[in-house]
Amino acid sequence: MTSSEPTRRSTSWFGAEGKMGFVHRSKLYNSGRSPEMFDGRPVIGICNSWSELTPCNRHLRDVAEAVKRGVLLAGGFPLEFPTMSLGETLMRPSAMLYRNLMAMEVEENLRSYPLDGVVLLGGCDKTVPAQLMGALSADLPAIVLTGGPMLNGKFRGCDAGSGTHVWQFAEEVRAGRMSRAEFGRAEACLSRSAGHCTTMGTASTMACLVEVMGLSLPGSAAVPAVDAGRYALAEQSGKRIVSLVEDDVRPSSILDRRSFENAARLNAAIGGSTNAIVHLSALAGRAEVDFPLEEFDRQARDIPLLVNLLPSGQFLMEEFSYAGGVPAVVAELGERLHGDARTVTGRTLAENCEGAQNWNREVIHSCAEPVQPAGSATAVLHGNLAPNGAVIKLSAASPELIDHTGTALVFDTVEEYYARCDDPDLPVDADTVLVVRGAGPRGYPGMPEIGNLSIPKKLLDAGVRDLVRITDGRMSGTSYGTIVLHVAPESAAGGPLALLRTGDRVHLDVANRQLNMLVDDAELARRASEAAERPADAQGGWTGLYREHVGQADTGADLDFLRGRRGHAIPRRHL
Repeated sequence: MTSSEPTRRSTSWFGAEGKMGFVHRSKLYNSGRSPEMFDGRPVIGICNSWSELTPCNRHLRDVAEAVKRGVLLAGGFPLEFPTMSLGETLMRPSAMLYRNLMAMEVEENLRSYPLDGVVLLGGCDKTVPAQLMGALSADLPAIVLTGGPMLNGKFRGCDAGSGTHVWQFAEEVRAGRMSRAEFGRAEACLSRSAGHCTTMGTASTMACLVEVMGLSLPGSAAVPAVDAGRYALAEQSGKRIVSLVEDDVRPSSILDRRSFENAARLNAAIGGSTNAIVHLSALAGRAEVDFPLEEFDRQARDIPLLVNLLPSGQFLMEEFSYAGGVPAVVAELGERLHGDARTVTGRTLAENCEGAQNWNREVIHSCAEPVQPAGSATAVLHGNLAPNGAVIKLSAASPELIDHTGTALVFDTVEEYYARCDDPDLPVDADTVLVVRGAGPRGYPGMPEIGNLSIPKKLLDAGVRDLVRITDGRMSGTSYGTIVLHVAPESAAGGPLALLRTGDRVHLDVANRQLNMLVDDAELARRASEAAERPADAQGGWTGLYREHVGQADTGADLDFLRGRRGHAIPRRHL
C-alpha cells in the first residue's frame, strides 16, 4: 500500500496506511478475502433490490451471483449490498411514495462506500428508476441489469398476461360472466415463474427504455427471468462494469438529450406505460437534461406502434424476446432513432443493433405495416383542467371516446368512489366523465395507481366496457381504457381539478391535445375565491418530508432538493 494519490475511489479506503487502512481491510478478511483483493483492482458494488416482499425481484440473489462471476473474471472485486425494495403488488399506499427514498438510499450508499462502479439489479416498477436516479446523482460508472419478465401466464388453455387480465377478469366477475371460483383458479395461472409482469407494463417498459438509452447490454430487456440467457447477461454485465471503471465511463458521459429522445420514441413504438413519462422526467432532472413533458408527445407523433403486446396488442414479453426484443425494434425504426447515441458497450446504439433480426412480424411489425399508425401512443394534453399537462395512453383507449364531451361525476377520493360504484342509483351513463381527484403526489400521498377505475356496475350490466376517466393519479402500465392521468397541478396543490364540480361539462379533445371543463373563467374565479384552504394532515417522518418537497407529475414527482445534483461521488472525509 502507498500513500500516493489514489487512482480509484476504493484506494482511499483499501490502499490507506495506518489504522484506517488496517480497519478497512481487516474487517473484510472475516469473509475469507485474500490480500490480492486489496491490490488496487476495481471494487464493484452490486446494488440488489432482492426481497420476498417484492415477488418480481425474488430471484435477484441468484442473478447477483452470476454478476459476481463476471466481475471476478474481469479482475474486479465484487461486493453485493441490499437496498430497500419496492413491490407495487404488496406495498401500500403506493410504491411510488418510496421511489425517491430508495433513490436517496442508493445515492448515499454509492457515495459512502469504497465503490468504483456499480451494477444495478432491479425488476419491479419503481426499483429500476429509483436505482438509476440515485446512480445518476452519484455519477459513478454504472450498468443496469433488470430481472426479466415471467414466463407467459396460462389460463383456460390460452396465454394470460399479468395485470391486464386481472383487470379484465375482475370486471367479468362484477358483470356476472365469470364465477368467483374461476377467478380464484386464475390467480396461480398468471404468475408461473420468477420475474416481473409479462405485459408491456411499467417494469417491461422501463427495462426496454433503459436498454435503448444505452445503460444496459443489448438484448437484455426482454429475456425471461428464468432463461439461462438472463444469467449469461448477468455475467457479461459484471465483466463490462469493470471495463467502464477502467475507462472512467460514467452515466454523465452516456446520457444526453439524444438518449431521452430515443427513450420517448421507443416508448411510442412499444406501446409503453404512461408511468415511464414520470420516471423519465425524474431521470432527466437528475441527469441535468432539459426534457419537458411536451417532448414526450412531440417525439412520439411520428412513431407508429410496432410491438403487438398487451395491453395495446395481443402477445406477451416472452414472444417479444423470441422475436428479437429491443434490438429488432431499433432496427425497424432505423433513422427515426439517434443511432449515434452512446452506450455502456463503448459502441453506439446503431452499432449495438447492427444486423438485428425480426424473427416474428406478428409480434414486432414494420413501420410500413404497424399495429397502429403514427401518433397513436401517449398524448400530452393541456387546457383549463390541466394547465401543466396530463397524459393519455392512446394505444389502449377507445377510438370513439378520444373526442368526447360529457357531464362530470366527481369524487374527492378513490375510496369514496368505490364505496358508491356499485350503487344502482349512481347518476352515471355512458357519456359521463368519471373524475377522481386527491390522488396526486402530494394529495394521496404518493400518486397511486388508481386511474384504471372500475366501470360502475349499472353500466357493466348495460354492456358498457369503457368510459372517459380523469385523475391526478397514475394507472398500472398493464391497464387499458380511455383514462386521462397525471393531471398537473394536482388538486391538492391547488390545481383547477379541485374546482371541478359534479354536473360540469368536460371536453376531451385528443386530436387538439386539449382537456377542458366548459365553465367560464368568472365562475372558476368565484369558485377559487370561495375554496377553503384544506389544512395539511399533520404527518412526520418520510411522508411529511415527501409532501413538503415533492414536485408535480409533469416534472417527474422527484423531491425538489434532489434534482440537478449530478456529480462525482467523493469519498467521505475521515479524521
